[in-house]
Amino acid sequence: MRTIELRSGEDTIRLGQLLKLVDAVPTGAQVKDVLLAGEVRVNGEPEERRGRQLHRGDVVSVAGQDDVRIG
Repeated sequence: MRTIELRSGEDTIRLGQLLKLVDAVPTGAQVKDVLLAGEVRVNGEPEERRGRQLHRGDVVSVAGQDDVRIG
């Protein structure tokens, strides 16, 4: 499992931003496709909202990739 640290002063990151940051999708336009295909889980639950706010301790799973924990 990989950990992504939030920037100083930030408490959250949007799911779409995280997916681009960890190279789970090559472009922002493809975020919606990956989410609608059911390939993304947050804390074990399927997630389709690209604007979902992620907090420290949340774990994001993307099919075919290592899990990512928000630190």
